[in-house]
Amino acid sequence: MDIGVALILAQDGIVNGAIYGLLGLAIVLVFSVTRVIFVPQGEFVTFGALSLAMLQTGLIPGTFWLLIGATVWILFNSLLAAATGKSAFNASFLIGMLRVSLPVVAAAFLIFIIDASRSNLAIKILTTMVIVVPLGPLLYRIVYAPLASSSILVLLIVSVAVHLAFESMGLLFFGAEGFRTPAIFNFSLKIGGLFFSGAAVSVILVAAVLMILLVIGFGTTVFGKALRATASNATGARIVGIRPDRAGSLAFGIAAFIGVLAGLLIGPITTIYYDGGFLIALKGFVAAIIGGLHSYPLAALGALFVGLSESAASFYASAFKDAIVFALILPVLLWRSIRSTHREEG
Repeated sequence: MDIGVALILAQDGIVNGAIYGLLGLAIVLVFSVTRVIFVPQGEFVTFGALSLAMLQTGLIPGTFWLLIGATVWILFNSLLAAATGKSAFNASFLIGMLRVSLPVVAAAFLIFIIDASRSNLAIKILTTMVIVVPLGPLLYRIVYAPLASSSILVLLIVSVAVHLAFESMGLLFFGAEGFRTPAIFNFSLKIGGLFFSGAAVSVILVAAVLMILLVIGFGTTVFGKALRATASNATGARIVGIRPDRAGSLAFGIAAFIGVLAGLLIGPITTIYYDGGFLIALKGFVAAIIGGLHSYPLAALGALFVGLSESAASFYASAFKDAIVFALILPVLLWRSIRSTHREEG
C-alpha cells in the first residue's frame, strides 16, 4: 500500500467514522437516560433518507401516515385517561394535546399547502425532519414509557421487536428498491492529492459541530443538566422535580434527529435500502460499546477507530470487512467484563 492509497482509505474511514460517531452518541444518550439499547436507531437513518427520496419523486412518504397513526394513538389514550379520571382535564392537558398534534399539522402544511414535492431541496429536508423526528418521542411514549421500570433485558427484547416492526414498515413504505438523495452541498475540496466531495465534507463538519453542541448542551443548558441528572439518578431527579418521562422523550427526540440527519448526510454518498440502517447503527453501537455506553468522547474516538478499521479491512479483505469490524467488540467486552463488578439487576 502506497501513501496515496493510505490517504484515500483514511478519508473514507474518517467519513464513515463521523456517521458512526453520530449514531454512537445517540445510542449512548438514550441508554444513559432510559436504559434502552436503542436497536431501531438505524431505522431513523433509512426513514430520513428514503422519506426525502419519496418527496423528490413527488410522493407522500409512508412515514407521514405513520406519524398520523402514532399521534392519533397518543391522543386517543390521553382522552381515554381523562374520561376515566386517570388524568385531569385541564389547561395543561390541552396544551399537551396541542403539543402532540403540532408535528402532524406542520407536516400536513408543508406537504399539502407549500407542496414540498415541488419545492426546493431545503423545504423537502425540513418536511422530512418534521415528519420523521417526532416519531422518536412518540415511540418512547407508546412503547417504552409504560415499561420504564422493566429490566434492561426486557427493554432490549422490546427494542429488537420495534426494529423488526420498523424494518417491515420500511419495506411497505418504500419497497425493496434502493434510493439516493441529492447532495445538500454541491462543491468539491482538494487537499493535497485528495478530493473531498461536498457530501463528504458536510458529513465531517456536521458531525463535528453536532458533537461539540451536544457536549456544550449537556454541560450548560437546563435540558442538558436535566438529562444528566436523570441518567445519574432517576429517582433523585424525580424528587427535585425532573420528570423522567419527559427526559426520555427528549432523549428519543435527539436520537431521532441525529438518525434523520445521518440519513440525509449519507444519502448522496451511498444507496440506501429499507433494511440498510441496521448495519450502520450496529457499527455505531460498536463505537458506543467502546465508550462503555456512557462516555461520549470515548464513543466518538471508538467511531473513528471503527471507521478506519472498516476502511483498511475493505482494502485487505473486503469480503470479511463487516466481520472484522464486529470482531473489534470482543476484546472490549472481555476487558470490561474482567474489570466490572457483576451484580444481579433488581
